[in-house]
Amino acid sequence: MTTVSLTVNGQSVTSDVDPRTLLVQFLRENLRLTGTHVGCDTSQCGACIVHLNGQAVKACTVLAVQAHASAITTIEGIAQGGELHPMQAAFREHHGLQCGYCTPGMIMSAIDIVSRKGNALDEQTIRAELEGNLCRCTGYHNIVKAIAAGAQAMAQAPLQQAAE
Repeated sequence: MTTVSLTVNGQSVTSDVDPRTLLVQFLRENLRLTGTHVGCDTSQCGACIVHLNGQAVKACTVLAVQAHASAITTIEGIAQGGELHPMQAAFREHHGLQCGYCTPGMIMSAIDIVSRKGNALDEQTIRAELEGNLCRCTGYHNIVKAIAAGAQAMAQAPLQQAAE
């Protein structure tokens, strides 16, 4: 066993883990943060995306020990004060989900896209940036609309954007 200490959604966490434990397993099984999903076990679907030190990563490709001394943000950590993050609200408003399984990863990716590309995103940029996120239910049309709207909403809510 190896001891890992990290900050998850603003809370300090220390735990003993098997060195082979994936970050996604640690979040789901040790911390019971089940919003981070396992969709493929092959690093292709993006359902497990979290933010590691402010950057989107697939938690199925990172060992928990590699995240030692890092800050992790999961889908459970982006709402503030009972208010949905602007990107979450945009997904709800624009029907950017169907079954919802890919939604946490899509939202975490979308927030990362905005942090890297800015708030004025066109459809082509959004679609290109979503490569590596799979949705088996939709044609991505409403997801793209939701991300564009969420990016604009994040420009109006700089405090939440900065919290990421």
